[in-house]
Amino acid sequence: MNVCMIAYTVYEMDSRLLCYTKALAELGHSVEVIAVNGGNSLAAPEIERVCVYRLQNPKYTGKARLLHLYRLLTFFCRAAWLVSCNELVRHYDVIHVHSVPDLLVFCALVPKMRGSKVILDIHDILPEFYVSKFNSNEKSLMCRFLLWVERVCAKYADYVIVANDIWRAKLVSRSVPEDKCEAILSVPDRSIFRQNGKTRSDEKIILLYPGTLSWHQGLDIAIRGFARIRHVVPAAEFHIYGTGPEQDGLRRLVDDLGLGDRVKFNAPRTLWEIARIMENADLGIVPKRDDTFGSEAFSTKTLEFMAVGVPVVIAATKIDRYYLDESLVQFFTPGNEQSLAEALLAVIQNVTLRKALSERALQFVARNDWESNKDKYLNIMSRLVNNAAL
Repeated sequence: MNVCMIAYTVYEMDSRLLCYTKALAELGHSVEVIAVNGGNSLAAPEIERVCVYRLQNPKYTGKARLLHLYRLLTFFCRAAWLVSCNELVRHYDVIHVHSVPDLLVFCALVPKMRGSKVILDIHDILPEFYVSKFNSNEKSLMCRFLLWVERVCAKYADYVIVANDIWRAKLVSRSVPEDKCEAILSVPDRSIFRQNGKTRSDEKIILLYPGTLSWHQGLDIAIRGFARIRHVVPAAEFHIYGTGPEQDGLRRLVDDLGLGDRVKFNAPRTLWEIARIMENADLGIVPKRDDTFGSEAFSTKTLEFMAVGVPVVIAATKIDRYYLDESLVQFFTPGNEQSLAEALLAVIQNVTLRKALSERALQFVARNDWESNKDKYLNIMSRLVNNAAL
């Protein structure tokens, strides 16, 4: 088959996108990926039968809505033009569009008119994502508009994939027929996120957060929680990898708390690099807020930490309680920096607990890896292309 992936993201930093493309390429299918340019520092190893088009500079990560809109529209126009031109040269069997935003599904207009099947893959549910990102509310005009967009895009697509079971139930209740929607949890690529052996030999205790520096991710809570234990654990450092709209505010917070020598900000890395950085950490932190979006958004980094044998301290949100329990991670009360500090100390000061969490987490990831998701995904593709041989 010829398959095209369209995603407003950096290909080298999106584990979900990489898993899809590798699964198809390994079976001999040709895959084209239309994505955002992450820069030379984020170049990924080439995968046979996968061609990646990087259309524009990295995504805008600030707070100005018009700049977000401009970048999205620019990417939409370039992606639509490229996929239409390529379709006229060789026909695509499936166009797999990754949201956000949902409207990218209309980049596939020309291929769909020529018989291509279209999948809308919702990584983040858009109305709730907007409310969280721009401090809006569910009754706002924009939120209602995005809900209408969700319904239109879901109807236009031949099939809808969504990133977790709670969101699937929500989409089925408001936008998508049940037989047209499947949940595929974002899980780590075990060829990347695996135990290779730690290379650190210092006496430090490294706490780690890799990911977007957004409000709903709760990094300010993590920094304040860390500040409460800095004197109790003088060897501890908090390393943060990533960029995002809250970056400047977080740096100011670190300075205000006098943590400049203990909290380290680092540029984004490819998944291959992050996997090794994760394995060399002593503790992962996933401090999400329990807002409309964060409470139901399952963080891929949780399972990535677990896959490399690193214990995780995580906010006890609705989605994390749905998939995980106290035998796998150390929960804390969402939004509560004192609860986070206590959870950090509980794991840092108890070697037996750290070891138990790591061992049970590794077993959990082994039972819930990409192989089960891959079969589900390939079955969807097979049905869409009339049971073509995969």
